[in-house]
Amino acid sequence: MKITDVDIFPLRLPFRMEFKIARGSVGSPGAGAPHIYVRVRADNGAVGWGEARPSHRWSYETEESVLSALRGYLAPLLIGRDPADREGIHRAMDTDIAPGTTVGQPIAKCALDIALHDLLGQVCGVNVQDLFGSKAAQEIRLSWIVSDPTPEGAARIASEAVAGGYGSLKVKIGISPERDVETLESVREAAPEAYIWADANQAYTPSFAQRIARASAEIGVDVLEQPLPANDLPGLRRLVASSEVPIAVDESVWSPADLVQAIRMEALDMLVIKVSKMAGLHRARQCIEICRAAGVGVLGSGLTESALGFTASAQLYAACGVQVADLNGPGQFLADGPANDQVRIAAGRAHLPTGPGLGLRIAEEDVRRFVKE
Repeated sequence: MKITDVDIFPLRLPFRMEFKIARGSVGSPGAGAPHIYVRVRADNGAVGWGEARPSHRWSYETEESVLSALRGYLAPLLIGRDPADREGIHRAMDTDIAPGTTVGQPIAKCALDIALHDLLGQVCGVNVQDLFGSKAAQEIRLSWIVSDPTPEGAARIASEAVAGGYGSLKVKIGISPERDVETLESVREAAPEAYIWADANQAYTPSFAQRIARASAEIGVDVLEQPLPANDLPGLRRLVASSEVPIAVDESVWSPADLVQAIRMEALDMLVIKVSKMAGLHRARQCIEICRAAGVGVLGSGLTESALGFTASAQLYAACGVQVADLNGPGQFLADGPANDQVRIAAGRAHLPTGPGLGLRIAEEDVRRFVKE
């Protein structure tokens, strides 16, 4: 079996509400958000779909850079290759686009990796969880995003989420740092039994991070994510050593090699996995296995992907036994998208499709409805 075609579809998907992190807005009703779909076709007629979700507020990869990397370099590289050779394809992609301090264009590579997994599952007639050698669960617990910078607004969102069956809340802090302690207090008061996952998106200095960590312990926050800049592993090590709250990293780790370095530096208690930043399912799974071997906790995450990326991530996390994930495109932020009606979320849990590949039915005409003109 050989790959014969790779088609690229730049989409613009509508948002229900604005989503802000410490660095700014990642999507809004007025602007929507960029999502790039790829379709990989093999010489036996099999097809797989994948998704990239660039956000220039979160990483250096923009919509434009993802499209140019796919069109000019990565997609042509796949033609004539065996889609089952996932490791070989990743090595070829990593060779063709040189790395920066970590890995080159992982979000662009992610779209192709997901499509390869979907294609292989279709050919073999099995769900992607079977490709991972595990089918641990058919559902996964989700975390609702709380991104209002005011304590009052955050408490209201937390209360609504708990009423809707969500037992985990990811609270975006760092937007108004001077009010972060008050915001976390208000969320804990509104949701006394919830798992509270605070995410600063690199917003703090070392001294301010120490202050927030101490306050978080007093409030009863369960985990503090990425309080320091991604490349400050020495600062994270000092914070891990002194903090009573587990420290998770996200933007600090983009590959298995990054993860090994962070573990050696003792710069994390937990890793936040994003399939997008790990260049897809193949390397994300490797990182989960490394964490398990090293005794590092794992949390699942996403970048407001649509049904396609959402399902790919959820299938991996369920197969690997990841207990909670802040996958928040369908169900919270995205108003519509291809296969959106195939995502089943109820009482804070995503119920996963069991069909071949990702289990989704992606129709080209549905994709083309959202193609950016």
